[in-house]
Amino acid sequence: MTTQATSNAPPGALARVLNAIERVGNKLPDPAILFALLLAVVALASWAMSSMQFSEIDPRTSKALEIKNLLSGAALTAFAANLVGTFVNFPPLGVVLVAMLGLGVAEYTGFINAGLRSILAVTPARLLTPVLIAVGILSHVAVDAGYVLVIPLGAVIFYAAGRHPLAGIAAAFAGVSGGFSATFFIPSSLDPLLAGLTQASARLSADPAAAQIVINPLNNFYFTSASAILIVLVGWAITDLLIEPRLKQTQIDGDPAELPKMEALSAVEKKGLLLAAVSILVAGALFALTLLPGDSPWRAASGELAASSAPLMKSIVALIFVFFLIPGVVYGYAAGSVKNSGDVIKGMSKAMSGMGYYIVMAFFCAQFIYAFGQSNLGALLAIKGASWLKEMHFPMGATLIGMIMLTGLVNLLIGSASAKWALIGAIMVPMLMELGLSPDFIQAAYRVGDSSTNIITPLMPYFPLIVVFCQKYVKSSGIGTLLALMLPYSILLMFSWTLFLLGFWALDIPLGIGASYTFPALAK
Repeated sequence: MTTQATSNAPPGALARVLNAIERVGNKLPDPAILFALLLAVVALASWAMSSMQFSEIDPRTSKALEIKNLLSGAALTAFAANLVGTFVNFPPLGVVLVAMLGLGVAEYTGFINAGLRSILAVTPARLLTPVLIAVGILSHVAVDAGYVLVIPLGAVIFYAAGRHPLAGIAAAFAGVSGGFSATFFIPSSLDPLLAGLTQASARLSADPAAAQIVINPLNNFYFTSASAILIVLVGWAITDLLIEPRLKQTQIDGDPAELPKMEALSAVEKKGLLLAAVSILVAGALFALTLLPGDSPWRAASGELAASSAPLMKSIVALIFVFFLIPGVVYGYAAGSVKNSGDVIKGMSKAMSGMGYYIVMAFFCAQFIYAFGQSNLGALLAIKGASWLKEMHFPMGATLIGMIMLTGLVNLLIGSASAKWALIGAIMVPMLMELGLSPDFIQAAYRVGDSSTNIITPLMPYFPLIVVFCQKYVKSSGIGTLLALMLPYSILLMFSWTLFLLGFWALDIPLGIGASYTFPALAK
């Protein structure tokens, strides 16, 4: 390596702009407090606008739309009476917590860690980059495991292969975070989380057909599975053709004695992985047998397995729980990380302890969405927004692109995916439904804008951690260093992924199970 380090150069315009965004973003309140403040704003706005008359017709009542005063005595007592129920029945809450119980055991016992290391250890040198990105995408099933496991391992294996470790960090970061909404045919906990928020937002629509709408957790599954291939190819090209050549001028000046090494799987870990794999195959085969009969209890009354009313589709979260719990426990006993049933419960408890902040945020988010829906402000904004868009006569594709770009902009200031979608979705989903777009399609567009800008978002909770990983190899690394590394990924991923989504739409390729492109869904 040369002694010239680009990271020692004065920060450029991009770094200065993004550092300014970081300073502004740091002044924003915590997302939980933000929802509480928005709740107060909605209440005050409903009070101020409740005496106004609007010409817009509410399709639910066929009468002029009225804004309900949330500060009236009746509204306040109703809010208090429903406070607990609003929180407990908040769609994303239960599904996320249940999924995390199984995933928590698999992570606690070391099953996920060993599985990822085994994949990376047998990778040919020429396929190092695409496999690393693919492993980053696979890590999504364990939510945040990729940030603390795959990204540092990316640096280790690149360094061991004689390549620049920062390129390994960049490639892994692109897979873990830039492709956060992509998945290799394996559902992640993000699917039910976003689907729950989408459902809550869709029911804010003034259209009577939205009152009982149900969003399948796998409504974007085909799109996100196909997107994984796109993310790998785009990330591979950027890493090998753009990022590594630029890093040739960056000196590795970390302490060699402190640089981590890639640890091979031990004999007990290999045994544990083998038995865990067998347990998945056996459990999967037995489960598949229960699906085959025409009168299987997993099927809907019509006999379909993929129908949204089928028990199978309603059990996705339960299946995620079981199919990570089984191999996690088998691996733990075989590898010695689990001694008794108490250790399994410890794994679940540890997973739940990490969900404390999410639960707090979900409480305030649920109350905000409830109040927003009760006020009719969302219906008014949706109808007026849809009317404006219709008057502008924008092509539907342009409207969708605008939403993707808006999501990316908001992502620079709010790092939480669920917090962003709860805020954006409450406005955009009902509004675009008025224009005939389905909640499934709108959610897919959000996922593109959110994921592709994660890697340039300083307010993303793990962004500082990635900077620390970089500093182990290049001591002068900072936020600007990481932003300069990841900006090409962000721009090209957003551009190519948006075209990919528009291509799905143009060719009428199904987005996922029980999904449609139009609202109300057109009969096939």
